[in-house]
Amino acid sequence: MLEESEARRRILSLVPVPTAVELPLEKSLGRYAARDLFATLALPPCPNSAMDGYALHVEDCGKAPHTVRIQGEQPAGPDRGLAVRPGGCVRIFTGAPLPADTAAVIMQEDTALFPDLAEVRILTAADPGEFIRAEGSDLCAGQKILNAGDRITPQRLSLLAGQGLTSLPCGRAPRVHVLTTGDELIPAGQPLTIRGCIHNSNGPMLQALAAQAGAESSTSHALDRLDILTDSIRRALENHDVLVLSGGVSVGDHDLVKPALESLGISLEFWRVRLKPGKPFLFTRHGGKLIFGLPGNPVSAFVTAVLFLLPALRRFAGASMELTAPPAARATLTMPVANKGDRPHYLRGVFDFPAGGFTPLGLQQSHATGALAAANALLRLEPDADEPAGSVHQVILF
Repeated sequence: MLEESEARRRILSLVPVPTAVELPLEKSLGRYAARDLFATLALPPCPNSAMDGYALHVEDCGKAPHTVRIQGEQPAGPDRGLAVRPGGCVRIFTGAPLPADTAAVIMQEDTALFPDLAEVRILTAADPGEFIRAEGSDLCAGQKILNAGDRITPQRLSLLAGQGLTSLPCGRAPRVHVLTTGDELIPAGQPLTIRGCIHNSNGPMLQALAAQAGAESSTSHALDRLDILTDSIRRALENHDVLVLSGGVSVGDHDLVKPALESLGISLEFWRVRLKPGKPFLFTRHGGKLIFGLPGNPVSAFVTAVLFLLPALRRFAGASMELTAPPAARATLTMPVANKGDRPHYLRGVFDFPAGGFTPLGLQQSHATGALAAANALLRLEPDADEPAGSVHQVILF
């Protein structure tokens, strides 16, 4: 069996080099930048006011109480070409360009306006430079604002829009097809009229996970017949970058994924990984396409998708290597846990964000979807581990 770290390394090393597409800014959310981006505009583009108040000349900054005459008004927007003279001030608003010779802005809360609206009383002395935003104090022209492989977030969209960009190059979204297998699976919406059948839950789950990783995903189902499965795999590989098979990857008489791949001339990169749940996991590639074989048990499928599939999809979409890993946090166990097995065991549970605690949930078996649905984190227990309450571990968040 392959160690999980080696399995992930081998998978990521075989992901094709991301290709770039130019996307409108409003459609780039969640994608990854295809190249470094640099500011072409300084921010702020000119000195401006950080407050509503009055722009003062240097000769009037240190005087208080002190009366000055209002010489004009400068709102946010086009520069009116005003200047501040000694003994006077300019009414100014947040974000407005500074009049010439402005030394400081006194906020309006530290002033008293005379009833004639022609003069204002300065109640507190102002320091030179007070409440002034210097040109380029946020960003300088030429400064790097995005690294290749950075994820486009709402905050970064704001930054890019502030540079006047309407589009940017992003990594292309991988086209993923989820192919579930098994005669026992019935689509949701159809009645379970035959004893022993269950609804297909892995298809929707894996398709949603792929979409969360930035992929364009679709799904279909194949019965446990070698000819049907082989043809389904062949057709899926024609139009997709990544094929995700769910079920049929173990060694039972009805586990047909490996024979189907072999009949198409596709050999395995590896099969079986040293972890629980999810040992019967396979990976290979064919003609530049990536093929993942996930166990049929829902929890096993979920865990192996989080550990191996999603990092590969993020990398395919252009994520930097650092961003392929799932988000993680340090957590304190709220109860003792043990792993008596010889493989690392991923426990499902709840990470309490305010307190930083992790509490395992319900049945920790590979079929138990109730606990999985209530969980938001995975905790990795080493083989033969016996961890007390209060011990600190890293958890994977989802």
